Amino acid sequence: MRGPERLGPEIAALEPLDLDGLRAAWRAAYGPPPKLRSVELLRLVLAWRLQADAQGGLDRETRRRLARKGPVQAEGLDLGAGTVLTREWLGRVVEVVVEPGGFRHEGQLYPSLSAAATAIAGSRWNGPRFFGLRRGAT
Repeated sequence: MRGPERLGPEIAALEPLDLDGLRAAWRAAYGPPPKLRSVELLRLVLAWRLQADAQGGLDRETRRRLARKGPVQAEGLDLGAGTVLTREWLGRVVEVVVEPGGFRHEGQLYPSLSAAATAIAGSRWNGPRFFGLRRGAT
C-alpha cells in the first residue's frame, strides 16, 4: 500500500501522460491495463486506484450497497416491454423489440440495446444513439 504523503505527487505525475504513458504506469503498478481508449478516463481510473491503495478504497458498507443496487439503467431511457424500436440501416428497416430480459432482433435476445445495435451495424455502437434516442444521433 502506498503512503498518503506520496499520493498528491503521484497523481500530479499522471497529468502530462498520453494514453501509452498511462498504460505503462498502470502496467508498472497493477499489471495489464484496462482496454480503455480515453486518456481522461484512464487517468481518472488510475488516480482512483492510487488513492484506493493509499487510503483504503471503498468501505464494506458502500461495496455492499453498490452490489445490491443491481445494473445501472441509462438516465432518461425508460423503455417498456413491448416497445419496438426501428431504424433504417444500409437500405433496410431494422426492428428491435424491448423485452423484460433484453432486446430482441431477428430472434436473438441481446442483453443491452448497444449489443443489439452493434450486431446490426457490424461495428461498435451506442444503442440509444443508434436508434435516435439521444441528441446527436445519426
